[in-house]
Amino acid sequence: MNAVAEPLLDVRHVGKVFMAGGLFARRRVEAVADVSLVLEASRPEIFAVIGESGSGKSTLARMVLGEMAPSTGTIRFRGEDLRNLRSRRARLGFMQQVQPVAQNPFEAFNPLKRVDRYLFFTAARFAGASNREARRGRADAALQKVGLSLAEIEGRFPHELSGGQLQRVAIARALISQPALIVADEPVSMVDASLRMSIVNLFMKLRDELNVSIIYITHDLATAYAISDRVIIMRAGRVVEEGVASEVLSAPRHPYSILLRRSMLSIDDAGTNRLLAEEEGRLV
Repeated sequence: MNAVAEPLLDVRHVGKVFMAGGLFARRRVEAVADVSLVLEASRPEIFAVIGESGSGKSTLARMVLGEMAPSTGTIRFRGEDLRNLRSRRARLGFMQQVQPVAQNPFEAFNPLKRVDRYLFFTAARFAGASNREARRGRADAALQKVGLSLAEIEGRFPHELSGGQLQRVAIARALISQPALIVADEPVSMVDASLRMSIVNLFMKLRDELNVSIIYITHDLATAYAISDRVIIMRAGRVVEEGVASEVLSAPRHPYSILLRRSMLSIDDAGTNRLLAEEEGRLV
């Protein structure tokens, strides 16, 4: 009888509580409450976590990346509880397999440091590239996967690249270690609207050609609908709706999901925010 394979990622009843306020006015803030999700190792997918600012989606992403521990529940990657990653070796092994892509590429790179140095460092640390040629080869191979080349970016500083180019470099950096999972937190929110679909289409290519699963954190229902296999919608730290992306996003059932979908039909972000603010208090 064959043993059942461990899920790639198993998030069970996870919560995160922060204490906010001053010394004499401390209050308990529940940023994430009882969130569960499973990504199977045998089926790479794009899993979208959707919600507005303050919904808890970025806090969830940080816990999946091991940057903070949950207050309740467990997060397991390939069967290993992230709480057990105490040694440097275990931590590096996890980081090799689970890579982040940040929201703002201009904040992810030091403006005084050449972009290629980040790629070379990652190749040395996570891909065993022990010499200059090996590091250059790893960097160029990763850049080729995102539609760039080392020749295009070598020796250049972040301000010498466009936002779209820099975000592709950030994705290439994440690919150098050949990860099984990428956690992308609002990866297109700081990119020009004309380039957003090229970035999210790249995620589909990575899923299909490299078998990389992607947790796609976003407030943008349009891109989530276009590329996601499954979704959860979060409000005030809790999952209010989940399921197959095309089904949930085309015919949402929860009042907040319906409002979110209707508001996102507008291309005016300011108008979207106003609508949400006006109607938030009327939701059950």
